[in-house]
Amino acid sequence: MRDHLHGMQHPHPDVWTGRATNRFQWLLALAGAAFLALGIQLAVDSAWTSGVAPLVMSVVGCIAAGLLVIFGTLAFVHVDLKLDKECVEVRCGHIGVPRRRIPLTHVAGAEFEPHVTPRHWGGWGYRWRPHQGTAVVVRRGEGVVLRLWDGHTFTITVDDAEAAVGAIRARLRSGATGTAAH
Repeated sequence: MRDHLHGMQHPHPDVWTGRATNRFQWLLALAGAAFLALGIQLAVDSAWTSGVAPLVMSVVGCIAAGLLVIFGTLAFVHVDLKLDKECVEVRCGHIGVPRRRIPLTHVAGAEFEPHVTPRHWGGWGYRWRPHQGTAVVVRRGEGVVLRLWDGHTFTITVDDAEAAVGAIRARLRSGATGTAAH
């Protein structure tokens, strides 16, 4: 839900924060937990008669797959975007990793993208595509596209992306006028 009215000018706060969440990722984390439980079940209640090697491979495979799925999905349950006077910071998941900090001096511009989808980026998560740039995609919907001075782009799915773009542009304008005055 949005708390702003389109077309009205609002002063931007010193720190702008936004977030996007994907509740579907919790289902994938549960699937990872099921793999982990299966690996533990196989280790504890092993009635395999074909030898130790297949049992060890099955247990290790299930536990490894479970941990990978759990940590991989929980890292991208949500993304937080924080904009202050110096940089744009993007943090993923509950522990904030992966994280990217982009100084505003490296940002050439920002655009609103109304339709960011995991399909366009090859799935959820931290993504890189040769002709599209880098992205953090946790759900489909609106996002912010940062154009960097080095020619690269960085896309972030975030709720109320229009407000984020407005705040970034305002910071870039005030930074340009602040440096021109010196």
